[in-house]
Amino acid sequence: MKITEQEVRRVAELANLALRDDEIGRMAHDLDEILTHIDKLNELDVSSVEPMAQVLYDAGETATLREDREQPTLDNAVVMANAPLAGHGFFKVPKVIER
Repeated sequence: MKITEQEVRRVAELANLALRDDEIGRMAHDLDEILTHIDKLNELDVSSVEPMAQVLYDAGETATLREDREQPTLDNAVVMANAPLAGHGFFKVPKVIER
């Protein structure tokens, strides 16, 4: 599979990335190698492998997950007290998308 520079430019635009021409060429090459590797993985016979819903397993005492317990939510005033900038009960953050 060959990734074109036009496809890389489109993905970079969607990700709001400004790539130089030399980076576009390198990314096209790297992405092409990744997709080639995935094609090789797709050739593997996994028909005897049972699907997994999650990657967690029974770890007994070594498990780091805690039991889910219902707890009261934090008061909005307490949460907003930790905000560097807040207004109308919400966190205020700088605009990051220029388009």
